Amino acid sequence: MDDDVRGIEGVEGIRARNKRGSIGTEWWSRRFIDLVESFADKGRLQRGRTYARKGNVFDLRVEPYEVTAKVHGSAPEPYEVALGIDAIDEADWRAVERELASRAVFRARLLAGEMPPEIEWVFAELGLALFPGSASDLHLMCDCPDWGDPCKHAAAVLYLLAEAFDDDPFLILQWNGRGRDRLLAGLRRGAAAEPDPLDVEDEPLTAAGFWTPPSGLARLRERPPAPPVPPGFVLQA
Repeated sequence: MDDDVRGIEGVEGIRARNKRGSIGTEWWSRRFIDLVESFADKGRLQRGRTYARKGNVFDLRVEPYEVTAKVHGSAPEPYEVALGIDAIDEADWRAVERELASRAVFRARLLAGEMPPEIEWVFAELGLALFPGSASDLHLMCDCPDWGDPCKHAAAVLYLLAEAFDDDPFLILQWNGRGRDRLLAGLRRGAAAEPDPLDVEDEPLTAAGFWTPPSGLARLRERPPAPPVPPGFVLQA
């Protein structure tokens, strides 16, 4: 499958693994859901969780800046849902990659397939957002007649997207415009470009340089000459 299109398919629909309580277990999934629940309609979110647990959602796909899915509802044909976020331009993504590559711990964890919690700070330092933090950051579309924001169909997709993030945190970056392979390649390039602080070029030793008189701090340690002895001065025994 293309690195820019990731599908989570289910013939009978995708069912949420968590049958009660909160959906999402990893820190990144919980962060995403906590933000969504902070600004979305509570009643529709509850109905969306029910849809997610019944397997009403299928053909869920994560693409750069857009997640699409189909949701079975009350109509004979499934509703089509899209979850959009604002694009991060190429210059900003290169800045993110440089910053991540410059921090050895972040780079190592990402190359190992882990998502460091501090990655959200890296985005924030550059004036970017890893997750939608408000209703205006998340563009929800559904062809159902419900004008709720979100409708229960979009809410179901949001919850199943969180569980997909549980399985693969790189889907978060995929949604933000950087597929896993491309991001890791950028981190490796950035790491290779970083200078080694211990790699100092040795200067050749010459006879002239070897016999050069001391300078700098060495001169500061030289004792000043003794003052002249006054006439008639006799050292007492």
